Amino acid sequence: MPSQKKTKVGIGFCNREDAYLSGVHVAREALESGTIERPDFVYAFCSGDLDHERFFAGLTEVVGQNTPIVGGSAIGVLTNEQIRYDGASAGAAIIESDRIRHRVVATGLNDNLTAAGREVAELLSDLPDDRLIMLFYEWVKETAKGGCPPVLNSSTHILEGFGRDADCQAPLIGAGLVGSYQLEPGKQFCGSFVGAEHAVGVALSGDFSVFLRIMHGCAPLDGTYHTITKSEGPVIYELDGRPIVDIMDNLFGHKEWRNQQPIDYLAIGVNLGERYGVPVERDYVNRMLISMLPDGSGVSMFEPGLEEGMEIQFMLRDTRKMVESAAKNSQELIETIVETGKKKPVFAFYIDCAGRTMQSSSSTEEEAGEVQKVCNQYGIPLLGLFTGVEIAPLRGYSRGLDWTGVLVVVAEDE
Repeated sequence: MPSQKKTKVGIGFCNREDAYLSGVHVAREALESGTIERPDFVYAFCSGDLDHERFFAGLTEVVGQNTPIVGGSAIGVLTNEQIRYDGASAGAAIIESDRIRHRVVATGLNDNLTAAGREVAELLSDLPDDRLIMLFYEWVKETAKGGCPPVLNSSTHILEGFGRDADCQAPLIGAGLVGSYQLEPGKQFCGSFVGAEHAVGVALSGDFSVFLRIMHGCAPLDGTYHTITKSEGPVIYELDGRPIVDIMDNLFGHKEWRNQQPIDYLAIGVNLGERYGVPVERDYVNRMLISMLPDGSGVSMFEPGLEEGMEIQFMLRDTRKMVESAAKNSQELIETIVETGKKKPVFAFYIDCAGRTMQSSSSTEEEAGEVQKVCNQYGIPLLGLFTGVEIAPLRGYSRGLDWTGVLVVVAEDE
């Protein structure tokens, strides 16, 4: 049996309005940076402002029609050198590997998200040497109009169909794709074509290991738990039998927050850990708040999944803790890999909530910059995207998360 060559990964970036030339430039830069001779697989993301079909055509012009390309719309792109969420930013990672194999499937979301998730899972099918499952789907179904919040495709329902739990050997990570801060529908790169309203699954199998870490930096506003007493889908109407809008008026000390979209500073969290212990970041599932409903009857979240009878806490989106969390978790994750002396990180992939950017969070620094620093310190090729929903396993189940960064690192034996 011939010896396997070590995996090579190249990263490319471009910010130009000509979508076709952008695709060509990104692909050529990635091939050159990774000294890649045989492009086996491409992860690519671009701003919603770019013509996705033309960008895809530019990529295939360089890598060939038979090389699968997976990804799609993103608010911004992160690489070892760039953090951009303006203009026509685009980036890609090209992989050449005898050790990592990819299987790609795609299906339309239609109106049955659970069925779509089930179809992707069935088409992929678990194989004994699967190491990672990735899922990318269209997050925005309809843009906001008439004062009403946007209609969003729920990761909760897709994951119900997918059925990934602690018994599955390969972790499931992914993202709800969106192309702009205006929350307009985007597109997905489905392996061999560009689709809309699709879910795309990728199974990575072979001789490698996967390491991941979830980071957010939210902290409970106080020690108070509230019970959801009236809700429907992504909307909460009452907590503890009181209108949630009145409760939030008291928390803010004013009513100006009612005009915000999304709502600043506050999120809602569910503590999956010890009820009154010291808050542990990795034990919380958080939901960002979009806006108050036009009639003032409730507050809409970015994702459903919080139901009547559940206990929640108001969470403070702390930008200082956010940056500290990104730095600490990134460093710890990479050190865990390299200190064994047995494995070498070959590729890092960062799925980051677009609400965590310096522009959107009113932070004084980019938290993604901390991930970038650590990857550059260890010479790890990095590709990331700024997105709407992040998916990662948390306490035994893969879940849709908000205001979160998910760092995934692929490593091979030295």
